[in-house]
Amino acid sequence: MLPLRTNRLLLRDFDPSDEEAVHAFAGDPAVTRFTDWGPNTRADSGAFVRNCVAQAADPHRTAFNLAAVAGDLLVGSVAIWVENATHRRGEIGFVFHPSVWNQGYATEAARELIRFGFAELGLHRIAATCHPDNTGSARALVKAGLHQEGRLRDHLLARDRWRDSLLFAVVQPG
Repeated sequence: MLPLRTNRLLLRDFDPSDEEAVHAFAGDPAVTRFTDWGPNTRADSGAFVRNCVAQAADPHRTAFNLAAVAGDLLVGSVAIWVENATHRRGEIGFVFHPSVWNQGYATEAARELIRFGFAELGLHRIAATCHPDNTGSARALVKAGLHQEGRLRDHLLARDRWRDSLLFAVVQPG
């Protein structure tokens, strides 16, 4: 099943040597401005990579946190996970280094995660959320084929404040 490939990206499991590249974006306040985590310390980034490596070793895994590699550079992190196996629901997410923002990588990765979720994980519905002010992520999700379904009020407690999220989803065709 893995790695996944698109025209410009390799989506692969993380390796312990990825820690510095992950910290380059996960420790950036501009990148984490709209997330409910970060900016990461070096220890946070290391723990994330170690957790992803351990996750990849699980033969029954239902979550796939993947390194997004363009050429030979790790430029982001993408994820798909089974939120509810009984109802065949999954979720996706992504974060990219600012040097590759507005180049279509998030849309490209999201499309591949959706394909993988339907074809390989047997999902019926795939959702994603983003901060209401994160117009770049919202635009990428729509371009990837998700539809905005609404606004989740007080969805996340982030940095000691409740914040809303926009909800997007796509249902398997047919």
